[in-house]
Amino acid sequence: MHFFNVLLNFKLFLQKKQKVLELYKKEFLEYLEKKVSVKEPKNLYEPIKYILGLGGKKIRPILTLLAANVFGVDYKKAMDAALAVEVFHNFTLIHDDIMDDAPLRRGKITVHEKWDTNIGILSGDAMLIQAYQYLESYDSEIFKRLMKLLSKTALEVCEGQQMDVDFESRNEVSMDEYLDMITYKTSVLVAGALKMGAIVANAKEDEAKKIYDFGLNLGIAFQIQDDYLDAFGNPETFGKQLGGDIIENKKTYLYIKALELANNEHKEMLKSLFNDKTINNKDKIEKVINIFNITNATQETKNQIKNYTLKAFSILNSINIPEEKKEILRKFGESLMNRTV
Repeated sequence: MHFFNVLLNFKLFLQKKQKVLELYKKEFLEYLEKKVSVKEPKNLYEPIKYILGLGGKKIRPILTLLAANVFGVDYKKAMDAALAVEVFHNFTLIHDDIMDDAPLRRGKITVHEKWDTNIGILSGDAMLIQAYQYLESYDSEIFKRLMKLLSKTALEVCEGQQMDVDFESRNEVSMDEYLDMITYKTSVLVAGALKMGAIVANAKEDEAKKIYDFGLNLGIAFQIQDDYLDAFGNPETFGKQLGGDIIENKKTYLYIKALELANNEHKEMLKSLFNDKTINNKDKIEKVINIFNITNATQETKNQIKNYTLKAFSILNSINIPEEKKEILRKFGESLMNRTV
């Protein structure tokens, strides 16, 4: 009976934490709706409203609110920082979709397809500026720290994006190079989102650094899982074109691990598929995925997602915050690793 009661209490605890996350998302979306409006010229601001309304988990802004809360301040004080993170993130998505010539984003037509490329570029530029403007509501010392972090993060995201583009024309990319690329392109923004919440809460720098490192490892796990879902996800829930990374010849964790594990025949076949400009996309995706499975790169990728998640949780355990606060972040991390979108 005692075991049953413990199990029941733990289940109720997790349900309570899930409701907290849902509350953060709901209130953030309401705040976003209030702050983001369409004005003249409409072709500049309608695309901004459009991409911010395409749904998604709102992972990064929720992390900013969570971090503020776990370090002891009202999460609502971090709303503008969370908005800056979300607007900056979506700016990168508009430009990323243009560079990839992607037709879909979160299951909907991309900005540059719905309007045109020039509008997509300009609306994205405006979003980058808006992201900085949202931080102006904070006092000078907090504002300075937030601006410094966002500028550092923004430049690193650009570096990561350029690495990703460079890798498309290369047959071989080392695993270290790949991990550097996803750290800059994806993970630093997850880490930065958490640290921004800690800064709003005026957390000690060493504790803010720990929550940054927690986010860095969680972000790496998240991106490796994104690589996995691009090839093996459910097209109805993933929200992007399945096999898009394969079509674009992106050197993902799956690709690099497959080259490491493949025999000479499969290695040459994989390289040939990524250099063949005449092959039908459907055939290319099918053949590449088959090599991923044959070489066991698929399972190795799943293992690495787990490894980085556990590393993140180990860092989380060292942060000087109440255990209940850690559990909220831990549950959030677990929910990311169980996602299908």
